[in-house]
Amino acid sequence: MRSTPRPGAVSSTVRRGLVAAAVLALGSTAAVATATSASAAVACKVNYSASEWQGGMSANLTIQNLGDALNGWTLTFSFPNSSQKVTQGWSGNWSQSGTNVTVTPLDWNKSLSTGGSASIGFNGSWSGSNPAPTDFKINGVACNGTGPTQSPSASPSVSPSASPSPRVSPSASPSPRVSPSASPSPSASPSSSPPPPGTHVDNPYADATGYVNPDWSASAKSEPGGSRVANISTAIWLDRIAAISSGSAGNNSMGLRDHLDEAVRQDAANGSAPLTIQVVIYDLPNRDCSALASNGELKIAQDGLARYKSEYIDVIAGIMADSKYSNLRIVTIIEPDSLPNLITNVNNFQACQEAQSSGAYVQGVQYALNKLHAIKNVYTYVDAAHHAWLGWDNNFQPMVNLFYQVATGTTAGVNSIDGFIVNTANFAALTEPYFNINTSVNGQSVRQSHWVDWNWYVDESSFATGLRNALVSKGFPNTIGMLVDTSRNGWGGSARPTKASTSTDVNTFVNESRVDRRIHAGNWCNQSGAGMGERPRANPAAGFDAYVWIKPPGESDGSSSAIDNDEGKGFDRMCDPTYTGNSLNGNNMSGALGGAPVSGHWFSAQFQQLMQNAYPPLS
Repeated sequence: MRSTPRPGAVSSTVRRGLVAAAVLALGSTAAVATATSASAAVACKVNYSASEWQGGMSANLTIQNLGDALNGWTLTFSFPNSSQKVTQGWSGNWSQSGTNVTVTPLDWNKSLSTGGSASIGFNGSWSGSNPAPTDFKINGVACNGTGPTQSPSASPSVSPSASPSPRVSPSASPSPRVSPSASPSPSASPSSSPPPPGTHVDNPYADATGYVNPDWSASAKSEPGGSRVANISTAIWLDRIAAISSGSAGNNSMGLRDHLDEAVRQDAANGSAPLTIQVVIYDLPNRDCSALASNGELKIAQDGLARYKSEYIDVIAGIMADSKYSNLRIVTIIEPDSLPNLITNVNNFQACQEAQSSGAYVQGVQYALNKLHAIKNVYTYVDAAHHAWLGWDNNFQPMVNLFYQVATGTTAGVNSIDGFIVNTANFAALTEPYFNINTSVNGQSVRQSHWVDWNWYVDESSFATGLRNALVSKGFPNTIGMLVDTSRNGWGGSARPTKASTSTDVNTFVNESRVDRRIHAGNWCNQSGAGMGERPRANPAAGFDAYVWIKPPGESDGSSSAIDNDEGKGFDRMCDPTYTGNSLNGNNMSGALGGAPVSGHWFSAQFQQLMQNAYPPLS
């Protein structure tokens, strides 16, 4: 099994060195409209939300295209108060003349499909009063139906100072933003009449039951209290070629065909509801190139890509294409950690450099997508790391660009991907209920705290929403859905805060308010204090296909000390509870539990802790 990744962001020192370069010189950017089709009928809506403090504000705008597809757009609006000024903008070219503001797109968000959206934003100043603008226009056409709202942050803003530090992006190319919601609103209820079996549907989790892995279920039932979760659906991990075959799956006794046969049996027992089974595709050559706990068996230098294609993907696709499995909804989670490593870890790890220079990661993922997407009842979700890996500007937009490059290089293009998954086998909180990225403390943004560290996201809900918006703006269809692995991000128990801190120090405020109790957001291995999170369910929020348990709770991320094994899995010091850390986790303690076995093997102490600290609590 895999370990969760190191965060890929550049160090705090490097990021802060980029701050000065990120401040936009608004007066130097010409407001030139991008050409659009002469026949395009413009209809639009603009959602405007802002948080404010005395003399300052931070606003997010979402442009929704309700008319014909646009290949370029110009947004205009006017401030009601002559003192209101844009001081710094992102995700567009911002200019202001008097009270009139003009925004034109960047290359990556200039095209808006029908139903598509673009997220932009700005920081600003004001005096006297700060009313919200209402006269939004796209290409000169009024955005009718706009419902602008302006309110303070949903999370507490503690004693804002008269002269807050400006909020600046840590790179010169800010990525799309959305205002995080503390409580994601549920999407429409799934249909009560499921389509015919085998039909490729928009959301494979809707109206479906989940496959219960008998191996994992038996391990859970062997633990005191484990029967409370033993019938929850978890994923099957194919972490090496041998795991495909019966009796060769390491800690599990069943191979892929065994699981699919059992899924057919469970499907028949469930009556008319379809059944969804989740399979993790996880054996790229030079796998986990920036970590050691889940290093793989295949090496690029030893013809690993060819073996990956012929001995791994081809075999898996051949089994899944068997007609006796055609009524199942087979969800595949494509190569956790792989593509994000190409964005953040190429300069630091030779194995990642080789993965990039050889093209093995990109070609391997494309090959997997081509083979699996061709099977009608198979669904593909590509791993997109988590907010504490990709939430900085210098990581976020390059990741979006790489996802688009990979997808457009497949036979079916962007349609080869059904969605993306965040937080796979990680611990990042689904939602931070007591603060969000717009919260300020005594005039300081929470982004300035050591914990947030200039990231643009504080939890997985806001990150997944922002990522989905950026992907759709880039050219992915609006039907793509997000998954969040909530198997270990509950963070309940006695250490969970019950309210926002009243401290006026930004670091103290964040540390006392955050439900994610890790020592550092870069810690990823067998985290002490973690708990099971939201139980799997479909359609939990708009744009989200499901909360899922991809990492089976109780299966180790990596061993606490070196252990000889025949699975090719090394020892990573981040799994050692005595390790004092490195630059990637701010030289903090690892926060790992002691006594852990090799990754993927049963870890009883961790399972008991995860149940004890579950949130919502287990009944």
